Amino acid sequence: MVAEPLTRSVVCPPSLRAKVLRAFGAQIGENVNIRNDVRIHWPWKLTVGDNTWIGVGSYLLNLEPITIGDDVCISQQTFLCTGSHKADDVAFEYDNAPITVEDGAWVAARATVLRGVTIGRDAVVGATALVVKDVPEGARVFAPRAQSKEGIR
Repeated sequence: MVAEPLTRSVVCPPSLRAKVLRAFGAQIGENVNIRNDVRIHWPWKLTVGDNTWIGVGSYLLNLEPITIGDDVCISQQTFLCTGSHKADDVAFEYDNAPITVEDGAWVAARATVLRGVTIGRDAVVGATALVVKDVPEGARVFAPRAQSKEGIR
């Protein structure tokens, strides 16, 4: 995107980032804080509600629409990816689908949300979680924790 160097810059204030993204077709609500180094593939396929925060280094690969509701927190280095491929197809055709993050949800640091997923209202996705199916309203989903194994090097 032409504006990406500006919108990712640490010297570009969040209010200016929102204005630049709107100029490229993004629908962005009031009091939205898009931190530096956030990558948005196609701004015209992005909708963000009011009072939402998108953390440093997040990547929104929105080949299809990404819709983020009001009062949402997308934490640092989160990856929202609407794109994929049909692995069994010799032509390796696209298999894309939109992502929706509903009002009040929190997607914690370094989580990955894949195509076709809806994160329900007030749901929490824990740090580093890989989300491949819908998360119901109010649910909490977390990545596996590291475990100690004796005798394994």
